[in-house]
Amino acid sequence: MLMSELIMKKRDGGELSRDEIRFIIEGYTKGEIPDYQVSAFLMAVFFQGMSTRETLDLTMAMVESGEVLNLSSVSGIKADKHSTGGVGDKTSLVLCPIVAALGVKMAKMSGRGLGHTGGTIDKLESFPGFTCALTLDRFLENVDKVGFAIAEQTANLDPADKKLYALRDVTGTVAAPSLIVSSIMSKKLAAGADMIVLDVKTGRGSFQRSDEDAFALARAMVDVGRLAGKKTVAVVTDMEEPLGHAVGNALEVREAISALKGEYKGELMELCLTLGSCILTEAGVAAGMEAARIMLEKTIADGSALCKLAEFVRAQGGDDRAVYDDSLLPRAPVVMDVPSPAAGYVSSIAAEAVGLLNVRLGGGRVTKESIIDLSVGLALRKKVGDRVEKGESLAAIHAGSRKSAEEAAKLLTDCYVFSQEKPEKKPFIRGIVR
Repeated sequence: MLMSELIMKKRDGGELSRDEIRFIIEGYTKGEIPDYQVSAFLMAVFFQGMSTRETLDLTMAMVESGEVLNLSSVSGIKADKHSTGGVGDKTSLVLCPIVAALGVKMAKMSGRGLGHTGGTIDKLESFPGFTCALTLDRFLENVDKVGFAIAEQTANLDPADKKLYALRDVTGTVAAPSLIVSSIMSKKLAAGADMIVLDVKTGRGSFQRSDEDAFALARAMVDVGRLAGKKTVAVVTDMEEPLGHAVGNALEVREAISALKGEYKGELMELCLTLGSCILTEAGVAAGMEAARIMLEKTIADGSALCKLAEFVRAQGGDDRAVYDDSLLPRAPVVMDVPSPAAGYVSSIAAEAVGLLNVRLGGGRVTKESIIDLSVGLALRKKVGDRVEKGESLAAIHAGSRKSAEEAAKLLTDCYVFSQEKPEKKPFIRGIVR
């Protein structure tokens, strides 16, 4: 085969065969096909798209570019979860304990935050001593004994995606639907779980800005997962405003702990109960979504989910006392309230801008090498639909210095839009794709 011929075939709208796709992925992973030819191929895919069959073949070729985790040593049903990214998304910290407390194992590979979205691993490192750098044997042992483990992705897992994503990032081809699907699903399939639940965000704080785009992505990922032989379900959820009230690593850990204690009843809990219900239903542990929800709520009421989080933290080297005493988590030296510049109802909050504000405070990365401050962030006191009086606190800024807090306070007010009429809010859960 000639790479130039395959580029022209896709450029002209042709459909590539399984062998042709494997030729491209294998050749590029081994360094036999240069960046400039793969860049041309990616741009052709960007404009011409791929069929469901092509997307599946691309996904499986990427899966097979490296090792595939074998979870057969772990007893019971194994599930995995992925979010397409958002602001204030601490879902895994709540979802994994409530599901694991009911006997379904969660084997999760996670990443660090980059840009306006936060990373699960960064949040977890708020626990003193905690590590996500686990050997494969320890990862498997923890999943089996504790019920869940969260680790950094290994270097040999899906190497094709690492190379392709880096190239997509600098060639303007990140947003191609088939490339998004293959990137996400290849990593999830390589992680070896029996079932996959996907949290697909929609709105201005996500990469899918419209419901239409989010549902299209959700359907495409579910199709690929099912065709690959995995039980797969996607939940499309709102990201017009930050998820929950906390944005920032240690602050989000505190909010997750609060949810597991039953102290928080907002959209974060609604999301975790919905995702958890999908997992229990697909696993056959619950007869339906309503029965599953009751089971999950019981793990919070009886404290078993909180105990599971503590067991998980301890098993990965962390100080589990911080689960019960949040003073052991990092705290910023400066906390400053942000007064509302107007009276009325909060009609919108620019989620992406809030996420970038956390980065500006030092709570996120500009590059992969950036060192972050786990203590800083924002605690939103007013969300969309809330009534606020002029001078009332919109949020608390947690910062490393008074100067940075004052700068952040000025910028945060620009993230809020007010109205005199209470706004109508769309349902937080937009829908479920099975």
